[in-house]
Amino acid sequence: MINIQNRFIHLTVRREHRSTHWSFAMGMGGAMNRCGRCMKISLICINVVTFLGGIIALAVGLWVWISRSFSSTLMSNNMFIASVVVVVAMGAALMVLSILGCCGAAKEVKCMLLTYYILVFIIFVVMLVGGILQFVFREKVMTTLDRELYASIPYYGVRHEYTKSWDDTQTYLQCCGVKGYKDWNDNVPESCCREVYPGKRMDCKASPNPTTMYVEGCLSKVTDFLREDAVYVGTVAVIIALIMVNIVFKHLNLRLMPIKTVVGKSSANAGHR
Repeated sequence: MINIQNRFIHLTVRREHRSTHWSFAMGMGGAMNRCGRCMKISLICINVVTFLGGIIALAVGLWVWISRSFSSTLMSNNMFIASVVVVVAMGAALMVLSILGCCGAAKEVKCMLLTYYILVFIIFVVMLVGGILQFVFREKVMTTLDRELYASIPYYGVRHEYTKSWDDTQTYLQCCGVKGYKDWNDNVPESCCREVYPGKRMDCKASPNPTTMYVEGCLSKVTDFLREDAVYVGTVAVIIALIMVNIVFKHLNLRLMPIKTVVGKSSANAGHR
């Protein structure tokens, strides 16, 4: 009689243990599903924003290339082409990256997600190196700019693109010449004269003075303009690169967290038994 009671108690305990283990597994499965849905939605939202950023970068790069007057004067042709190509390529890469991320997250395709992570790492390296180079070589760029600006002065009034570029630069930055109006000798452009109101300028050619014309050279203005731009672009590139890597690590950590939890709970239950 005692043996029958002990056996009944043993079977009851085992049944309760199995029920508890099954409930735990079901609960963990639900938690993993909720976590997976959360990761999927967050990754899709991030990549939608990335796709829009890629479109903006691509549009800006193409717009600068099509309407290149102000920018092409400030930089040599090679520097200008390189900068536009980098912006366009980065915009296209971000668009491809975001499409892979969205499709991989929505359909849970491991190959797409793996390609996504590899591209994120490559873009991280490129943006990090580009951000560092912005800081390191900005002084060399300024030296090149000085030479290019002086070399373009003889073409003013001869070639339309140089004439328009100098006029746009001097009007926009309110400067004259490379280091001052004397760089133009006796051929001071009308764009060096101060504006009374849009479309009407003072007559500065007859008597050049600080009241009637811009006296500060364009080199210092452009240098300040590009130096600030280099600092902003470099800083933003490094920050974006770090954010992208942080997103990948968090995504991987969220994917592994439920597995670690299940393994830990299973080990604890095995030790308890």
